[in-house]
Amino acid sequence: MDDSRETMAPRAFVTGYPVSHSRSPLIHGHWLKTLGLAGSYRAHAVAPEDFTDFITSLKDGSSGFVGGNVTIPHKELAFKLADRPTELAQELGAANTLWLEDGAVMATNTDGHGFVANLDARHPGWDKAETAVILGAGGASRAIIQAVRDRGIGTIHVVNRTVERARELADRFGDRVHAHRDVALPDVMQGAGVFINTTSLGMDGGAVPRIDFSPLASTALVTDIVYVPLRTPILAQAEEQGFATVDGLGMLLHQAAPGFEKWFGRRPVVDETLRALVIADMDAHR
Repeated sequence: MDDSRETMAPRAFVTGYPVSHSRSPLIHGHWLKTLGLAGSYRAHAVAPEDFTDFITSLKDGSSGFVGGNVTIPHKELAFKLADRPTELAQELGAANTLWLEDGAVMATNTDGHGFVANLDARHPGWDKAETAVILGAGGASRAIIQAVRDRGIGTIHVVNRTVERARELADRFGDRVHAHRDVALPDVMQGAGVFINTTSLGMDGGAVPRIDFSPLASTALVTDIVYVPLRTPILAQAEEQGFATVDGLGMLLHQAAPGFEKWFGRRPVVDETLRALVIADMDAHR
């Protein structure tokens, strides 16, 4: 009986290249255990040249997976290979969550959901801001620009070292999004209510230039999608200057929940127990 249950239990994955660093198996494993559900979730490395075959095996059932998460460098190709991407994924041109429906591969992107759900949980009312400043125009910024725009923030300034990349995002996401070179940062920060770092600045303790946050509104929130270290240099600077901050770990936790529900049939809860579990794992691997 137990063997049969194990055979029928849903199997999900996170795939990337590399993917051994992913904390997604820890997160989903915790939810499976606490909810008492049969199933598994594991890291499954797939090289770029093998990804198309991997999606084919997902479609025809030979992989044995019911779906999974997709991370760097496969998000754009996952979107292109999916049978039915959501409108949200279509606008982004990238997918991080796949699941099967009637033999078709469905695709969406939950990064933006993870970002706003984290802010909702840790700093309610952040979305009352009229203006947001987003530092960086790389791949990570897309879902965040989309989510902040869809929350109703009226003006979104995207600041990047190369303004052309920021302009591409302004063209993609509409007339509320404005592109600027990094030298414009102090000007566009004037009175802004949210400051978001989407670059890798400060990751793993790397050096970060000094940022003067004083042009922001006094009630402004500063947040960072980097979560290693948890208190990034950018967040530390903002705190020293008297601003509220939210770290990036919750984005990772909240983006995982919609996929878990698709694969295992229950909506999990992001709570302090899960957060502490992941922080302990981060500390153990420093």
